Amino acid sequence: MSHIRGKDTSIEVLVRSYLFRRGLRFRKNDRRYPGHPDVVLPKWRTIVFVNGCFWHAHANCKAFSRPKSNVEFWSVKLMRNGERDRLQHAQLVADGWRVIVVWECELAKPVREARLARLYDQITAMPDGQPGIIDDTIPAGGKGEPGTIV
Repeated sequence: MSHIRGKDTSIEVLVRSYLFRRGLRFRKNDRRYPGHPDVVLPKWRTIVFVNGCFWHAHANCKAFSRPKSNVEFWSVKLMRNGERDRLQHAQLVADGWRVIVVWECELAKPVREARLARLYDQITAMPDGQPGIIDDTIPAGGKGEPGTIV
């Protein structure tokens, strides 16, 4: 467990490299914001979180499985991580930021390029975009189309 990194993971580097190649400039792991976001794009008033499916208990994901040992500990820990994420995202939205969540499973080779292109479009489509959470894996408010602003 001591070798698990909290920042500069391979998926974060992948997303940042893509955004930089597309000409976007950003701050990384900025401690001034709740959750120390992986990518902060002040010009676009957008924050991007790149979440690992295990650590953030990605619902309905083939890459996520609950540990078989020490079940109580892991259940509490993963539930706490999810609750913390929701609170941090809500705070960022209240502060006027758009929050985009990119999941590890969305960066698998077969779908990687499409997801990264969609991420770029989500960032640049609305320079004065309304605050909200964009998570392509959950329907907005439990209904509607995935990828809409919650």
